[in-house]
Amino acid sequence: MRLEAITWERLGDLLAERLLDLKPADGIRWPRIAFDGAPAARPGDLAERVAEALRTRGHPSRVVDTHGFLRPASLRLEYGHHDVDAYYDGWFDTGALWREVFDPLEPGGDGRILPDLRDPVTDRATRSPYVPLAPGGFLLLHGPFLLRHWFPFDLTVHVLLSPPALRRRTPEADHWTLPAFERYVQETDPADAADVLVRADDPRHPAWGG
Repeated sequence: MRLEAITWERLGDLLAERLLDLKPADGIRWPRIAFDGAPAARPGDLAERVAEALRTRGHPSRVVDTHGFLRPASLRLEYGHHDVDAYYDGWFDTGALWREVFDPLEPGGDGRILPDLRDPVTDRATRSPYVPLAPGGFLLLHGPFLLRHWFPFDLTVHVLLSPPALRRRTPEADHWTLPAFERYVQETDPADAADVLVRADDPRHPAWGG
């Protein structure tokens, strides 16, 4: 795929315009968008930019971080604090994401989603109230490994870091997670699977295609 240099501001605007032209699956009233990427790639920053661009165009959205849906530490860390397979397969509560985020946006759903379930710092339930997403509003879900779970996205964006950039921008204390992202590339190839690819090796000068 040919990638073109762009600014983050322009990218947010172009993605918002693309979302406004999106035709979701039959019966879906709330388009569901993935912003996939390693934490070091900061896919949430792009999701927030797109949310702001949608807001200025008069369209509601809700940004949801999958780190608000971590499983309890007693389950995540059952095999130790640095178990790569557990991080890849078991840290994120995909069942809760289906139940609390995706199911309410299915045909016949009421559009009331749970923005988060567990505080990733305190490991306690957030007890956040459900929030309504107006019909036609966009779900902007961001986090790692999103393209391997068969979530029903209407558009997928992958924020790519090359292996050297990923290592450089990942805190040293989290380098133990890097093999999980290598596995993700081998098994899912998110750069090819995503509808939109954003390369962010240099955080000041992204490039995109899609």
